[in-house]
Amino acid sequence: MTIKLYCFGESGNAYKAALALQLSGLDWEPVFVDFFGGETRGEAFREINVMGEVPVLVDGDVTLTQSGVMQMYITEKTGKFGGTTPDEAREVMRWMFWDNHKLSSQAGMTRFLMNFLPEDKRPEAVIPFAQGRLKAAYNTLDSHLAGRDWIVGDAITNADLSCCGYLYYPEPFGFDRKDWPNIDRWLGNISATPGWKHPYDLMPGSPADRT
Repeated sequence: MTIKLYCFGESGNAYKAALALQLSGLDWEPVFVDFFGGETRGEAFREINVMGEVPVLVDGDVTLTQSGVMQMYITEKTGKFGGTTPDEAREVMRWMFWDNHKLSSQAGMTRFLMNFLPEDKRPEAVIPFAQGRLKAAYNTLDSHLAGRDWIVGDAITNADLSCCGYLYYPEPFGFDRKDWPNIDRWLGNISATPGWKHPYDLMPGSPADRT
């Protein structure tokens, strides 16, 4: 049975699950959610996910929300991306939790404020504060990647698939790959993985689709 992933192109959190599915070899298809048209706030979508958020993964009788849970589920089904030892598995989880708290949450909010919220509604004081927190996160990740090809172990894991979630997007939010050489090299390693696709090519509803 084909796995369905409810998603839209601009969602970095959806990209984490979409990329894990894409690289896993599982049979899956994206289902476009019109986030900017308010679909996630509607009753029909809330029946799928009471939290009113994207992504949602549906695999037969299994419905999952939260991208990290989906990544864990893909690991359960395929044996991929979870690390090769118990120590590595814990380290993968450590970086996934770190990403959700320190990196993706800040990057997603900052990118939304700077690019998708009407200019007259942007809380200008919040943006440099969030960018400062992001700079600290980039520094942590860049330092960790010195001399490493991957965040954990010798192969791509959910740690990489989680932490890269927002870092391929072209919209400005205070991240420039050339400023972080180890992150830049690592992002190149991920995009060189067979099957990799940019979020706007992997998921429907990209800005190009709406022009």
